[in-house]
Amino acid sequence: MKGFPSRSQIRGNSLASHSRLRRFFAILSFVVTLVGLSAAGVWYLGPVRASQDETFVEIERGMSSRAIADLLVGEGLVRSNWAFLAVRSLHPRARLQAGEYRFGAEQTAFEIFDKISHGRIYFVVVTIPEGSNRFDIAAILENATTIKPNDFLAASAEAESIRDLDPKAPSLEGYLFPSSYQVTHTTTAKQLCHMMTNEFRKQWRALAPANLPAGEVHRVVTLASLVEKETGLAAERPLVAGVFANRLRLNMPLQCDPTTVYAALLDSRYNGVIHKSDLASTNPYNTYAHGGLPPGPIANPGALSLKAALHPSSESYLYFVARADGSGGHRFSATLTEHEKAVADFRKASH
Repeated sequence: MKGFPSRSQIRGNSLASHSRLRRFFAILSFVVTLVGLSAAGVWYLGPVRASQDETFVEIERGMSSRAIADLLVGEGLVRSNWAFLAVRSLHPRARLQAGEYRFGAEQTAFEIFDKISHGRIYFVVVTIPEGSNRFDIAAILENATTIKPNDFLAASAEAESIRDLDPKAPSLEGYLFPSSYQVTHTTTAKQLCHMMTNEFRKQWRALAPANLPAGEVHRVVTLASLVEKETGLAAERPLVAGVFANRLRLNMPLQCDPTTVYAALLDSRYNGVIHKSDLASTNPYNTYAHGGLPPGPIANPGALSLKAALHPSSESYLYFVARADGSGGHRFSATLTEHEKAVADFRKASH
């Protein structure tokens, strides 16, 4: 009958409807599977424990990707070594760099890989000011690193590593060059001392004559440490070195206050003020009680003080006293009469 679909048409429409329905369910199944796989991938490659504290990992030089993956699994940072290796397969040309890394609480396998491949190693910059002694450095480390102060004092008391330069060195004092150093979570006190003495050697080679005898190294570094503690003005350092050189030549006692302080530190009795008992101390570092230079450096001098000790001023000065103008400078005198007047002027201006 005209106007009504035939059986074949009805059957064709039904088949088309079923075909569309199958395609719909196939697409729906694919989407569900894709979403499921994506969710599984996010979970698999995501953070292992959201509440995890920071973790330090040491990647050693030459470690393979699989060895690094195993290390990360052992530290609880990735769910499986395959999680890390899967990310690695996406970046085959990336170079995994050695060093110590710090990972926080919620870092994915991608973020962990990115940090290692870019070499964003963990370190703390420790700055040692010029003129710091071993005790000062230990105090700085206590607040800035995981190196224990007592460990540093023990390591820096051993002078064997510097004996080729200074056979008479009583400790590493004077050879722990003041600078900034990158210290990791696992850096030991001995390793830090090695870094600092290596920097001293580098600076010393640039300043000192190559044929300087070992005994002279000891004398120069000890003198430089006194210069470093007596003045912070670069222009004055050769003058202070010259005063001490002149007094040594004339067998005059150096009477350097910082040596008295250092002697009190060694005797564990310095409280921030020099007392008469300190000036009378028999400690060999006290240059009020003993002639000549102290047994060794009293601090760690910078390059300018080392240079001044190598090339002291040729002026005939024998004395110096601080100026009262707050400049940090000193008045230098060649005679005791001139010096006494300078001292009187200082006291008058200070009151």
